[in-house]
Amino acid sequence: MMTKAVLLGGNGYLGRNVTDHWLKADPQVEFYVVSRSGKNQLQDPRIHNLTADVTDYDAVAKLIPTDVDYIVDFVGAPEKDPEKFKRLNDQPATVMLHLAQSHHVKKMGFIAGSLGPKTFIKGKQQIIKKLQQSGISLAVVSPTLVYGNGRRDDMTRWVPLLKVLGIFNKKFRPVDVNDVANDLIKQLQKG
Repeated sequence: MMTKAVLLGGNGYLGRNVTDHWLKADPQVEFYVVSRSGKNQLQDPRIHNLTADVTDYDAVAKLIPTDVDYIVDFVGAPEKDPEKFKRLNDQPATVMLHLAQSHHVKKMGFIAGSLGPKTFIKGKQQIIKKLQQSGISLAVVSPTLVYGNGRRDDMTRWVPLLKVLGIFNKKFRPVDVNDVANDLIKQLQKG
């Protein structure tokens, strides 16, 4: 029997890497990747790309199967503006929670953050508390700067400096995307 995982915003950098690792680790998992574009760089018969606004419960609920085992929220951005934070971070997490409750999932997954504006870090911590209060098991990774597997942007130029600073302070230690992906998958699959 196939395991079914819904990935909100799963065609971004972290989502693609988690999907790739999970595909290799478990031949019995099938993915429903929900995003605004419905496009994904990964191509596999077990990946179903769905187009919907991940902040709209009804739009997502009508596209995904009724029997879902896992749901993971990959949507988020370090926004200081409260309204933008709510739209980009809180609303997708709320949709995930409602889907998890209505579909009786085994576990939810969430990407927090430990580097960025204080409002972002605090906001993500508040979301985690809300998700934990649901009583549904939750897997959380809270990386600093994630690098590797082809990521080339303005942030990755800071990796060498942050590696040095990370020797003295874990808060600044960059983390390889492969480690983030494996950690999240391990937590999700843990009984």
